[in-house]
Amino acid sequence: MAGSVTYTIESAVASVLISHAGKFNAMSRNMWHDLKATFQSLSDQAGLRCVVISGENGHFCAGGDIAEYPSFRFHPDSLARFHEHDVWGGLDAVLRCPVPVVAAIEGNCMGAGVEIASCCDLRVAGVSARFGAPIARLGFPMAPREAHLVASALGMATACEMLLEAAVLDAQELKQRGFLNRVVPDPEVQGEAAATAGRVASLAPQAARLNKQTLRALANGPDNLQALVAQAYQYAPHAEHREGIGSFLAKRKPVF
Repeated sequence: MAGSVTYTIESAVASVLISHAGKFNAMSRNMWHDLKATFQSLSDQAGLRCVVISGENGHFCAGGDIAEYPSFRFHPDSLARFHEHDVWGGLDAVLRCPVPVVAAIEGNCMGAGVEIASCCDLRVAGVSARFGAPIARLGFPMAPREAHLVASALGMATACEMLLEAAVLDAQELKQRGFLNRVVPDPEVQGEAAATAGRVASLAPQAARLNKQTLRALANGPDNLQALVAQAYQYAPHAEHREGIGSFLAKRKPVF
């Protein structure tokens, strides 16, 4: 089997699982298609409040499935289709998810794993997690859209270190550099990610969606903000807005 990306939903939180037995969850072409379909489906779930994405059996994602590479990497057209259609199709679907996405990162998080994690809004990692994109050892660069994504999330200096030196960095280092929100003991990763998602899901869902929209626009440059400003205050009469203010004034817990 060429691996899979699947999901379940419970209490307004979706759990997405990257699975590729025997390959540390390396992404096959089929899995990139699964990732796209999964997040497109989740984006249509009206009651969804948060998504947690993790890998199976103690690893997040070890990169791409290199065994597939000889079948398409040696011709410009097929290589472009792989990166611009398969890979970017999956990554873009994660980026477009309207609700917050939490990455629960264990073990290997390399190449494609770093790219998927870079699409997430909050990142929790185990202390033993390792991060890198040592594809220079395989003789090829990172595709332009993917490099922009990674550099935006990691910072240019860290992206240069990973891509030019094939550096592999640990979780504590990436916490210090601002890529990770929390680093916890390995057995606590899934629990902490679930708790993070629970905190997100307990708050105002429309506010979360609007905050994510604004923060994504900021990440892509200030020029994108103007389009948001025109619609930024349309939430004013919304019931969720009234409930938040009203519950505060009434000294009770809000019900969102």
